[in-house]
Amino acid sequence: MFSDSYSLIQRLLHWSIAIIVICLLAIGLVLDELGFEGLKNSVGIDATNMIYKMHKSFGIVILILMLLRIACRLLIGRPEYSEPLHPFQRIASESVHGLFYICLVAMPVLGWLATAAGGFPVEFFATNLPGLIGKDQELSKTLFEWHGIVGTALMVLICVHVLGALYHWLALRDRVMGRMSLF
Repeated sequence: MFSDSYSLIQRLLHWSIAIIVICLLAIGLVLDELGFEGLKNSVGIDATNMIYKMHKSFGIVILILMLLRIACRLLIGRPEYSEPLHPFQRIASESVHGLFYICLVAMPVLGWLATAAGGFPVEFFATNLPGLIGKDQELSKTLFEWHGIVGTALMVLICVHVLGALYHWLALRDRVMGRMSLF
């Protein structure tokens, strides 16, 4: 690997989070479109309950992986670019990455709190986590709205991030994309 590449653990965290987040966003769009009743009518109650449980569980996985990613960033840092970025590119890159970190921590926390405020179990695979707040339907509705807003922001950030990576790879042909590559 090149000296301007992130550490293996940072690259594995990046790609693991990316894959899980894209799957969760797709599932979230279906949940938002169909709602509980619509999903239940489409796939049955058992599958619906499993889909919600897995959505919650992998949301918590994202929170854990993001906390690990933040710890790695603080402990390991990030490599310098072999070719310095143009100031606009550096500001854009740091802004997008900063917003990613905020959104990827806020999203599961909002989901956790919204679920608890709705009076639903905060499921993490075979166990239930503490709700952290009491039942409050209005608060739950507001938190779920914010969960959706952050989800939309994440979809926009993903598009900007992917377009930026493709620009560096295909147009500039520099090493920026290779910094996070697993290959």
